[in-house]
Amino acid sequence: MRRGGARREVSERVCLQSRAGARVEGWALNVSRGGVRVILEQPVELGQEFDITVGEQNSSPLQRRGRVVWVQEERDGVVVGLEFLGVSGHQRSVPPNTPTQ
Repeated sequence: MRRGGARREVSERVCLQSRAGARVEGWALNVSRGGVRVILEQPVELGQEFDITVGEQNSSPLQRRGRVVWVQEERDGVVVGLEFLGVSGHQRSVPPNTPTQ
């Protein structure tokens, strides 16, 4: 069951920052209104919360608070589903995937 609306494939750097100061970096694979799927080399725990930044700081990155809702272990890292928390109109929304002409 999809909870976050349409997904958009992306290939952007992602940074997860915990309130305790831990920093985990990886790649965003897709993003929707409700969350993001990322690939990481370091493990994270189910239920762990992070400040999430998708994209580079100099290019208006997507920034949200999120929680780990699933973890899939792979040979060379983990694929993680993060649910956005407290989504409001005050934060940048995911732009529609529209073709450019």
